[in-house]
Amino acid sequence: MSDEIEYPEEGEFVVVNVQGIEKNGAYLSLQGYSDDIRAFVFIGEVSSGWVARVRDHLREGQRTVARVTRVRKDKRSVDVSIKSVSDERRRETLQDWKNEQRASQLLRIISERVGWPEEEYESMSIQLSDTFGGLYAAFEAAAATPESLADFGFEGDWIPMLVEIALENIVPASVTIRGRFHIEVWSEKGVEAIRIALAAAEDVAKDMEEVEIDCYYDGAPEYRIEVVAPDYKSAEKAYEQARDLASSEIKKAGGRFEIHRE
Repeated sequence: MSDEIEYPEEGEFVVVNVQGIEKNGAYLSLQGYSDDIRAFVFIGEVSSGWVARVRDHLREGQRTVARVTRVRKDKRSVDVSIKSVSDERRRETLQDWKNEQRASQLLRIISERVGWPEEEYESMSIQLSDTFGGLYAAFEAAAATPESLADFGFEGDWIPMLVEIALENIVPASVTIRGRFHIEVWSEKGVEAIRIALAAAEDVAKDMEEVEIDCYYDGAPEYRIEVVAPDYKSAEKAYEQARDLASSEIKKAGGRFEIHRE
């Protein structure tokens, strides 16, 4: 039944393979979705400008990125646009897809070593993806902070194996931690006190390698802090120090300071 098939959403960027080329467009397969879904890109959505021949722009077997423009579940089909995808978006989406494919292969290695049945492999893949926002992100977290799996409640002899494979195969990307400051200072020097507090928070990064801290004004009394670091441990340390320094400065000025983690 069509309602049992998972469909992409309109506006979603998807990785596609060119299956067949016609005069008025091309048929595509959607990576990560059922083969029962038929995707089509009309000639006017293949490339910017006038397209006389689809074959001048696409070739069979080509992999690229498209944006879903229409979903028709009754016909098990979707329409997509290739021309509306920027070069940057195409590169990012393809890289994300490749990362997920790589992570699936690594988890498959673990599954074979441990002896998981196919159902358990699929279940663990879903659990890790849901917890970390993607399977590759789970491997990134394990490589950056080995205890992260246990922190999220995962258990089993397979965890050290995943950490080892992650450390061998994954280069952790930078991690970002965000929070919101609620600051109120009622004295006449309140504006200056807040400026000093936020500057103190940002200065924490000066003594930490590859760490960036930025504070933003969102409209009094709300302010935002963003910490970018090479791993979760460094990010957490910087975040806590920045929080404590900002809080200390505001309290010295007789104000009120609260922080909410995003």
